[in-house]
Amino acid sequence: MSEFVVNAEKRDDKGKGASRRLRREAGNIPAILFGGNQEPQPLTLVHKDLMKQLESESFFSSILTINVDGSEEKAILKDLQRHPAKNVVLHADFQRVVPGEKVKMTIPLHFINQDKCAAIKLGAKASHTMNQVKVISTPEALPEFLAVDMQNVQEGQIVHLSDIILPEGVQIEALRLGADHDQAVANIAAKKGA
Repeated sequence: MSEFVVNAEKRDDKGKGASRRLRREAGNIPAILFGGNQEPQPLTLVHKDLMKQLESESFFSSILTINVDGSEEKAILKDLQRHPAKNVVLHADFQRVVPGEKVKMTIPLHFINQDKCAAIKLGAKASHTMNQVKVISTPEALPEFLAVDMQNVQEGQIVHLSDIILPEGVQIEALRLGADHDQAVANIAAKKGA
């Protein structure tokens, strides 16, 4: 698992006007750290530092270390508010994690061994219907991504959520609702004209 450290400062100014000033004048963004057994803590983050970390896919599915004026807390990125037209983050929400307490996270899917799939070598096409899935896990078992092995998938075969091999302690949220929620993740379609 990647180790990301988010440096932050405590924020005393609250409200819409204070947040706008923070973004406009200092190049910072407002954020909040909530959860656990503690009160929510308003924070200030440096926008350019956060944008650099957001370039990594694993930032969204990792346990982050939030460094607030020298004290460190473990958290996950729960939500980001982005500007609708500009590449700018307006606000970030971080949820504290408690060891042993389960969290819900959206984890990316990585499709591996497609180049070794016999059907694809013969001209069939792989189609991915999902690129992420919501899981429930303890912070210690949380994976950066889930691998979907496409090597032995046959032409016309559909890969479902239940076909994904999960690390110990990780559950796919949809599968907890029953077999009706076992959605398709990928398939191999026959070559056109075949």
